[in-house]
Order: sequence, then C-alpha cells, then structure tokens
Amino acid sequence: MSEAVRTTCPYCGVGCGVLARAGEPVEGDRAHPANFGRLCSKGTALGETLSLDGRLLHPEIDGKRATWEAALDRVASRFAATIAEHGSDSVALYVSGQLLTEDYYAANKFAKGFLGTGNIDSNSRLCMASAVAGHTTAFGEDLVPGIYADLELADLVVLVGSNLAWCHPVLYQRLLAAREARPQMRLVVIDPRRTASCDDDTLHLPLAPGTDVALFGGLLRYLWEGGFADRTFLAEHLSGVDEALAAAIAPVEVAACCGLDPDDVAAFFALFAGTRKVVTLFSQGVNQSSAGTDKVNAILNVHLLTGRIGQPGCGPLSITGQPNAMGGREVGALASMLAGHLEWGRPGDAALLREFWQAPRLATGPGAKAVDLFRAVGDGRIRAIWIIATNPAVSMPDSVAIRAALADCDFVAVSDCVRDSDTADLAHVRLPALGWGEKDGTVTNSERVISRQRAFLEAPGEARPDWWAVAQVAARMGFASAFAWTGPADIFREHARLSGTGNTGARRFDISALATLSDAEYGNLPPTRWPCAAGVPAVDRLFGDGRFPTSDGRARLRPTGYRPPENAVSPKWPLVLLTGRVRDQWHTMTRTGKTPRLLSHVPEPTLAVHPDDAAGLADGTLAIVASAWGEAVLRVRHDPGMRQGCVFVPMHWTDRFCPAGRINPAVNPARDPLSGQPELKHTPVRIAPWHSDWHGFLLTRRRLGSDLAPWCAVLPSTAGVWRHELAGQGDAAAAFARLRPLLSEADGSWIVLSDAAGGLHRAALLRDGRLEGCLFIGPDHALPPRDWLVSLFALDALVPDVRRTLLAGRPADRATVDPWICVCHSVTAGSIRRVIAAGCDSVTAVGAATRAGTNCGSCKPEIGALLRLARPLVA
Repeated sequence: MSEAVRTTCPYCGVGCGVLARAGEPVEGDRAHPANFGRLCSKGTALGETLSLDGRLLHPEIDGKRATWEAALDRVASRFAATIAEHGSDSVALYVSGQLLTEDYYAANKFAKGFLGTGNIDSNSRLCMASAVAGHTTAFGEDLVPGIYADLELADLVVLVGSNLAWCHPVLYQRLLAAREARPQMRLVVIDPRRTASCDDDTLHLPLAPGTDVALFGGLLRYLWEGGFADRTFLAEHLSGVDEALAAAIAPVEVAACCGLDPDDVAAFFALFAGTRKVVTLFSQGVNQSSAGTDKVNAILNVHLLTGRIGQPGCGPLSITGQPNAMGGREVGALASMLAGHLEWGRPGDAALLREFWQAPRLATGPGAKAVDLFRAVGDGRIRAIWIIATNPAVSMPDSVAIRAALADCDFVAVSDCVRDSDTADLAHVRLPALGWGEKDGTVTNSERVISRQRAFLEAPGEARPDWWAVAQVAARMGFASAFAWTGPADIFREHARLSGTGNTGARRFDISALATLSDAEYGNLPPTRWPCAAGVPAVDRLFGDGRFPTSDGRARLRPTGYRPPENAVSPKWPLVLLTGRVRDQWHTMTRTGKTPRLLSHVPEPTLAVHPDDAAGLADGTLAIVASAWGEAVLRVRHDPGMRQGCVFVPMHWTDRFCPAGRINPAVNPARDPLSGQPELKHTPVRIAPWHSDWHGFLLTRRRLGSDLAPWCAVLPSTAGVWRHELAGQGDAAAAFARLRPLLSEADGSWIVLSDAAGGLHRAALLRDGRLEGCLFIGPDHALPPRDWLVSLFALDALVPDVRRTLLAGRPADRATVDPWICVCHSVTAGSIRRVIAAGCDSVTAVGAATRAGTNCGSCKPEIGALLRLARPLVA
C-alpha cells in the first residue's frame, strides 16, 4: 500500500486534516490540530466523490473541444478588446472559497494589478463578508481573535446563527466532548429553528429572524447597567462605548422586539454576565443579512465591553463556510480589499502594492461586490467576466436575473472541474481545472491555520491548476514577467513577502517568516497559524495584550441600532424564508451529489414548516414557496422545531438534481450596506399546495435527466441505480405511457399493473430474470418506499416470491420506511430502535452497539430524539 498523503478536506472552514491514498477511503489526520483525526460524513465520503463522471477534461470554445492555446488566446483577446473599447471596469472576475490561496493570489493580482479593475469578488461575499466588515471596523483589521481550543476551555458557549452540529460537525464534537468532561459548561443556541445543535440541556432562544442586533444591543446595556463592564480594559483599550450604548435598545424591550420569552432573555443575560469564560461562535445566520455587519459588531461589542477577548476560553469566533474563505481574505480577493491586508483607504497602501507588484495600472479603488457585480453584467457595464470554481447561476439570490445577465453577456469564461453546471452552460469558453486531490497549494481555516492541500491523484485529461490558467492569460496580455511562477511555492513565497513588506506591526496579518521557504520546506509545511512574522514570537490568540491595529491602538465599539429587515412580512407574504445547509450536502452538490449515502439523509429539496403554519399541507406533499422574486416547489416536512412564521429550505439543489426545487430564484437580493453581503435569511414568502394529478418514481440503471416531469428530483442510489422522483399534471395513464418507454431494453420482459380508475400504474422491466428498471405512478405521494426496490437491482435474478410482490413495492413482511440516521456507518433508524428496545439507554450505548454517532457525531441529536421517543414506551 502506498504511503498516505497528508492533505486538507475541501469542505467547510474547519479545515480538517485528512490522510488520502488513490483508490482508498479517506481517513482523518490525528496529527492535524483542527480535527485530531475526526471527520464528518462528507469528509469520510471524500473517496467516493473522485470519479471522473461529469468532469471537464478538455478546454472548450462555444461548446466544442479546443486546444489550451486556442482557449487561452480567446480569453486574453476578448478581455483585451473589451478593455480597449470600454475601459478596465468593463471586465470582472468572480472567484471562490474553493480556490487555494495561490490560485486566489494569482487571480487578485491579475485583476487589480494588471487589468486595472477592482471588479474581482468571491462567492465568499455570500459567506463571511459581514464578518470581515465587522472585524475591520472594530479591530482595525480583519482578524479572528480566538482559536478552536477556546470552545473547549469556555464555561459558556453561545452559538448564534450556527447549526454547528450539521454545518461544522467536527467542531461540534469537540464541544460535546468538552461538555461531557465538564458538565458545568453551558450552551446557548440563538436561532429561529431548534436545530440539531440543541440538546436537552441547551438554552434555546428562537428569536425572530433579523433581530440579533436588538438581542445583543440589549445585552450590552444590561452588562453596562449591571456593572459587568471591564472598566480598566475600557479605559485603556476601547473607544466608542458611549455611542454604542446610546444606540442599543433597553434590556426590557428585547423580549418583545425579538419575539422571545422574557424569562429566557433574562436567563441568557444573567448567564452571560455571570460567566467570565464565554465564546460566542457565529456563522451564516449572522453574516447573511442586510444588517449582517451590525450583527457582527453587536456581538463584538459585548465581548469588548467586558474584556472577554484574546484570553483562553474567551472571545468572539467567526466560523466560515468554505475551506479557504480565510485565504481569500488574506490575498484581498474581495472587491473591497487589497492583498496582504492592505487597504484602499489607508495612506500609502496602494502605492506599496503598486511598487511591490510593479503594476502601474493598479486599480484606483474598490470594485463591484457580488450582487452589484452581476447587476453590472446585466445592464452592460461589465461586458466580459471570468468565473472560477463557483456556480453563481445557482448560489446567488434572485438567480433568474443572474442567469439572464450571463446569457446576455458579451463574453463569459468559466474555469471549473465540472463540465455541466448551471453556470458553465452559459460560458463561451470552458477551462478544465484541477479538482481536490489533484491540486497543490495552501488553505487557511477559521482559526488562522495555514495547511497544505497536497495532490495524491494524477491530473486527469488536460486539466490544469487555476493559477496556471490565470498566469497564461496574463502572459498573453503582455504581463508575462509578473506571472512567471514555476509552481505554487513561488506564489506562496511572493504572498508571504508581501505580508511583511512595509509592515512594522501595523498589519497583524504577517507570514513573512515563511517567505524564504525552499520548495522542499513548502512541500513539507506543517499546519501553521498566523501571524508568523520574521523574527517575532508566534502567538495563538490575538488582542490578549489589549493592542489593536487601529490608528490609536484602541478597539472601537461600533453603534448598532436595531433596524428591521429591509423587506417585511405582509398579508401577501406572511412567512419568513430562511435558507441554509443540510447535514450531508455541500454547496451545489457537484461533489456530494455523486455519493448515494450522502443523499440518503435528505434525498430531495424540502420545505421545513411548523405544523401550525402548514395551512393544511400534509407532510410529504409538494408545495410552492413564492416570493416577490420567484418561486420553488418543494417536499413539505413538518418541523415543530421551526419558529412559527418561518420556513426553512436547503440551498443545494440545482437544475441537475431538481430544477423546480432551486430556492435562490425566490431569495431576496437585499444586501448589507457595508459588507455587500446578500440577505439569505429573511425573504418574505407565502406557501400553497402545488397542484399535481399524479406522483411517481422511476428507478433505472442509468440517469435519465431531471426534466422527465414538471417536478423531478434525480439522485444516485446504491447498486448503481438512479432514482427519479416525479410529479405532474394531466392524465396519469398518459404520463405512464410516456415514461415507460424510457426503461426499454432489448429482450426485456414486463410486469405491468394498471388501474386507470384509481390512477395507479406500475411496471417493472426484467431481462434474464434481472431487474432493469421500474416505474410507479399513483394519485398522491403515498407511494411504496424505494430502498427495497433499489436493493433488488443488485440481484442476478429475482426469485418467484420477490417477483410476486415486486409491484407492491415491498416484501410481504415489510410495510414501513426505515430511514438512514448515521450515514458514516450506514445505520438505519430501525437498527437503532432495535438496540434501544434491547436495553441501550444512551447515545453512547447506541454507538457501542451499532457504531452510529461514533465518527462525525452529527447524527447524535437524531439518536437522542429516538431515545426520547422510546423512553415512555420503556417506562
């Protein structure tokens, strides 16, 4: 067996280390400080996502295979011609937190330094731009003060807008282990939904969406009025306290403003005030808001006022959604930033960068942020755009307008490892990029740790690194000498040198100690936290000394008066739509959508709604979610943990998996005035039944597409089977007649049942006794479970007893669905119920008996729910 390669997981911002070998399952790296060997369900399944199915392996021009030379020439000539005719700001790049730092650096240098435009933004604008703005206004620089170990050292952890158990499960497991070791540790979850991050001992504050500023503003006043401010820290290290207090609402007004129980608010305030070691971890529920920066600063304010920052077990902790969102911030790959934490508005910074890059055409100011960038594409101000490693035709709010803008754009280039995506379909030029396991460079996680992402697979086809493609286009435009890198180590050294150039400590981002690494040292670079300035002792936490990188060395409390969300609910739009992630999926599913077990937990796009808000919509039926911007059709899931007045929809599904289930066409495009981050957590909507005359599913050995019916969701299942969920209008018999030929095979034989009066139609195709496909249609969604039927595809031939019950959709002794709970170890709910009945009375005992919850642990809340349901029966 070959030696495992130490690399880094390509999913969330936790930045877990993994051990990988070609053709082998991925394992956690016990030596990595982020995860110490733990992996989540997605990380565990990484080895299953590495097939070349759907890969873009060759350059294409206008949908036809081309040489790299021709494709690069086309990109360079179109950008050059556009700039010549319309100026530098007529072109743009839109990049991604999926890029390695070296790719990010190359793209930012190309755009700002040599194209002369600030129009480069990242999909990280949708993830953590509000955290960047909040940190910068409070601390003077975009800096995350704390580290993951603080979660284990704290006596109180507050999760705000973060379903940590599902979105960052490895950190959640570290937190659970700490709570088990120290039962006195408390957890508060602030979220409109009761999520998997809430357990029996959690104080859950289901606040009204968009009211976080009021909650933390009231807490600020409570801390001040109760004498809990750190007066010494305030006097020596803070400014803006009076203004922040004046803007905050009174504590007595918080419960009514936030829609919370006054006793719960009082309990939270008292708990925060009485606990010295507090970590407040915040994520997308805070950032993705038209008041996102205010929310971030409201959180920072309470930590600054009480001096709970920069000390073990204390501080605010922003956790990012993407593996290298932090690396993108370091290199300035947001329209509002410059490389190396240099700033547009700080005297001398632009000149320093111009000199360092030898870039006389350096952009003169910030460019358009994501929402405005695509609006500029739509109205013709931006006429050429290069999109790298992201899928904005799905991920952006009001995405129908994004698609229209790209469809009408003079020139669109897309670099990706996937050939067919909602965005790549609109490209004039496609450039094949390396994927995870093939590319080589660095990423930085949410606790400022730089890790190596190393290749362990050969580059497939003609795929090349993103930095290489950027450098090649730059050379064709006359900038070869500035992009004459021979590999990622060259780029990293330049990035590190820039961080220390002209930096006498004013910029805390400084990795100049790494600027002289040899290629071999770069190749072997261990996980390294910044700052690591040349000749300066390294530190883990920032601001423990009370010094901040502001002009006067003081942190600033920023006034954050509460303002309601920009678009309010109304009789026409009475509910608030929240969007987010589900446990086992990632972004637009180009990777996780390949893996059957990752789709077993939530196989379709769903609408989570409180039963009292369901307006007669039965669980499992299809419903329309409509807003002023668009609509989606989704499977209804009753969830008593939802705050009434809110609904939740996952953001992952695309045209490839469920065209009607794409939620972002309906999402509010409002954005934060400072950060430019879109409002993905507060869209006024209404829900209604989606009229359908028939429902069905089709199982076959090949993927038939996602356009088989007005509503269609397609997903891979085990045994090489593709599952197509269907619904539509019109005569069920006509739909059956139209769909059945899609299963046809030479020499096949049919088993058919048709009851036109009852709207029931079923067929199975066999060849030599082997099941090749089946089609079930009925008048409603109450169809047989799919898992037994899928399992039959693995059999060489169906025995008579199975053939007799085939069109019933289940064996004679089985009548219920057995959903998967633990994806990591393939454990179903039925298996867990059986060991509970046999005497397992805790999550730990269930894990010992079934292995469920013993890997990433993100299913532990669901195991706990099964235990709670069983306890009355046991009693």
